[in-house]
Amino acid sequence: MVPFATPTILEEVPTTAPRIVTVAAAPAGHPYVQKVAAAPRIVLLPDPAVPGAPNGVWWPPPVLDPAWIGANRTAAQVLHIHFGTESFAPGHLTDVIEAAHAVGWPVVYTAHDLQHPQLGDQAAYARQLDELVLGADAVVTLTEGAATTISDRWGRHAIVIPHPSVVAADAVTPAVRSFDGIRIGVHLKDLRPNVDGPGTVRALLGAVARLRADGLPAIAEVRMHHRVRDEPAREEVRGLCATDENAMLIEHERLSDAELAIAVSGLDAYVLPYRHGTHSGWLEMCWDLGVPVVAPLVGHYVEQHPDGSVAIFESGDDSALAGALRGFVSGPDLSTAGTAERAALVTARREVRRETDAAVAAAHATLYRCLTEGGLRESA
Repeated sequence: MVPFATPTILEEVPTTAPRIVTVAAAPAGHPYVQKVAAAPRIVLLPDPAVPGAPNGVWWPPPVLDPAWIGANRTAAQVLHIHFGTESFAPGHLTDVIEAAHAVGWPVVYTAHDLQHPQLGDQAAYARQLDELVLGADAVVTLTEGAATTISDRWGRHAIVIPHPSVVAADAVTPAVRSFDGIRIGVHLKDLRPNVDGPGTVRALLGAVARLRADGLPAIAEVRMHHRVRDEPAREEVRGLCATDENAMLIEHERLSDAELAIAVSGLDAYVLPYRHGTHSGWLEMCWDLGVPVVAPLVGHYVEQHPDGSVAIFESGDDSALAGALRGFVSGPDLSTAGTAERAALVTARREVRRETDAAVAAAHATLYRCLTEGGLRESA
């Protein structure tokens, strides 16, 4: 992965000397949003408190309220919508965008998800995407494939700005022991709607069996939260793991960032368990930690890091999954868990991230300044 070029569309709009731009983001407290707004003289307006919710809870985002925007017209110059739109009914976001325009705020929408991972039925979200993509003054997305979909579906040009790092630049790299064998992991978390727990585990166990038949001492490490949204799926996962001697099921509470980094760093490869989706922050975390990823053939996951660190397979096809994994867990040039090679890879990627994170933040800063100076208001 090499630092990307600032999008030409931003370079073509002249700007004055850098000035402070305050952004009302939905939500400001999300780590992704903090990273992309980290350029000098870009200020994120803190998330307003959510009535009745604990500190740190940002959903539903209070800034996505026409009345709030009207009352805070002098507090910011740009509205940037990222996450949390599913909290509202279709039609609400059109009112939000109109309210922002009424107070003079241009609106940026980052299309992270063209299919929402938290939803099974996508119909209402699809209507929201119509409102957001067509109503925003600028649309950002993370991959060229997603930008092509946006162009084909809505006739809008989306600026492609890649995902920033997930693991902090100053985070201590976990010290994990190398495992006497090959540990391939999947984390089902709380079995949200886009997670195919049983299907992914079934394919992973079949792939492990194929690898072992080839003489590779693989095991499957399956993680899942104690509290899940799909209890029948949990019971099916438990049954699959209980009857396979090469499967290790670990059920636990939600891990802290440090605990999660330790767990993922102990893997030789990771399988994304998604039945639908677009982009993955989890994949970015794995890249930061030097763990190769095998992703299902949906969304645009492989485009996030087209450097050979992500392979794809057809969901449910254990033969294809085994083939994809084989390239990561066998051969002479491995950086498996607990090795000096893995540590060196993490260090090298951290240096790359320093450059690309700065470029990502600079691209957002340029976009905000272009918009507040009257540029980049391309029509749908």
